[in-house]
Amino acid sequence: MITAQQLLAIMPNAAPARVANFIGPLNDTMNEFAITTPARQAAFLAQLAHESGSLRYVQEIASGSAYDNRADLGNTKPEAIALAELAGTTPGKHYKGRGLIQITGYTNYLACSRALCRDDSLVSNPAALERPDLACRSAGWYWRINDLNKLADEGKFEAITKKI
Repeated sequence: MITAQQLLAIMPNAAPARVANFIGPLNDTMNEFAITTPARQAAFLAQLAHESGSLRYVQEIASGSAYDNRADLGNTKPEAIALAELAGTTPGKHYKGRGLIQITGYTNYLACSRALCRDDSLVSNPAALERPDLACRSAGWYWRINDLNKLADEGKFEAITKKI
């Protein structure tokens, strides 16, 4: 478990209010996904600091339109297109990066939703990944499915960055 003061020392550019919003969900996430050793926590928090601009962003800054025709992200599937159209947008914009590690694309939203919510709710409401609890848990989920604890244990921090 880390404290708000420790998180501010790790992410000195983080706003104290953001740290206050995220410290509980971050600790819960690290426990849930066995990110519990100093090496694992250091690697995880370093990646989150980078990906989120020290907790500043839980939604990708770019529009997401570059992902519109990405079949590898599932954004060309009829269901992805239909859900995006219902929301008045395109699949790339609808499923752009969200959460502290920026889950991107219909296929990833669907897998993340089924793992964390036990349903498909995140594909129809992708903005839910911007909530502190799901922003953190989605990062933990991504960490686990990519076996990043193992890489952290082995001190392979560059490999972690490449996976993310």
